[in-house]
Amino acid sequence: MNAAARLEGTQPDGVEPEDEVLFEQRGRLGLVTLNRPRAINALTHRMVQLIRPALARWAADESIATVAIVGAGERGLCAGGDIVSLYNDAVSGDGSASAEFWFDEYHLNSEIARFPKPIVAVQDGIVLGGGIGISAHASHRVVTERGRLGLPEVGIGFVPDVGATWLLSRASGEVGTFLALTAASVGAADAIEVGLSDVYIRSERIANLLAALEATDAGEAVMLLSEDPGAPPLHTTRSWIDEAFATHDVSEIIRRLRLSGIAEAGQAADAIVAKSPTALAVTRESLRRAAQLSSLEEALDQEYRVSLRMLKTHDFTEGVRAQVIDKDRNPRWEPAGDVDAAEIKAFFEPSDDRELGLAALTRTQGELRI
Repeated sequence: MNAAARLEGTQPDGVEPEDEVLFEQRGRLGLVTLNRPRAINALTHRMVQLIRPALARWAADESIATVAIVGAGERGLCAGGDIVSLYNDAVSGDGSASAEFWFDEYHLNSEIARFPKPIVAVQDGIVLGGGIGISAHASHRVVTERGRLGLPEVGIGFVPDVGATWLLSRASGEVGTFLALTAASVGAADAIEVGLSDVYIRSERIANLLAALEATDAGEAVMLLSEDPGAPPLHTTRSWIDEAFATHDVSEIIRRLRLSGIAEAGQAADAIVAKSPTALAVTRESLRRAAQLSSLEEALDQEYRVSLRMLKTHDFTEGVRAQVIDKDRNPRWEPAGDVDAAEIKAFFEPSDDRELGLAALTRTQGELRI
């Protein structure tokens, strides 16, 4: 899913739905190009439906050794999901369209993570929300100097999904919690430090990388072109981040940030206070629970339950209205303060009629392979 300013619900001029994703074989490389450059390649359901069978075909094709995922245009790999469609479904639909989109998208996230051949995802430019989902589960995650990665969902009354709770809950210290609650984005060095990326390659060398992947082992090609991204800026802030975000209570996090006397910590507190209290509380609990899970698929199962319930909240439609529809940047959250613990817990309860079921599916597939 995902965030605010990136989202455009209309189809770019001159791009037919079947052209939203381009597939090409170059030597031993299967190349996936997200092709909605005017929307910063924001993911539609149709795009996900095109990518899944293509990956399945390439997994079985002995002439394909490596898959690469790139974005068309200069602005970014992927700015997230088509939030306008989700908003419309929340306002005037019954939620089934969103449920079907997330069902396929989360399955794609798992399929990328479990793909039997190397997948090289090029995180160039903006990579937000669903863009994290389509890239950060790949076996080789390449970030450029233009890369800006983030999970900005709390700003629209939603929560990090697409397996992000699995990734962020495993970042060192409390940096993952910091990113999730402030909706901050990071550059190359920090993305590698947090665990959203693996190696740094300058954007001018991406064409060389793709050419090398046509005939060269993915790991070798990536390492030959990689460089040192420099020191992660978050290193200088880790002490106050780890101290402030170690608690599970969002109000206490804000209090600790204010009391630190550090300007950057105060700015982080300001950023959190502006977000949906419900989204913040559910996000903090999502990360706490994800840290105890044993697989990405279990985290995706949890995220699916939470996403379906967040879709029905006042804060989701209000957040999208304020950031994307009316663009007044003045959301009126309900509640505006602390959220009842029982209400938070309800977001995580199993559903009687709609579950993702990925963890059970992958366990069964593993047993069949044995």
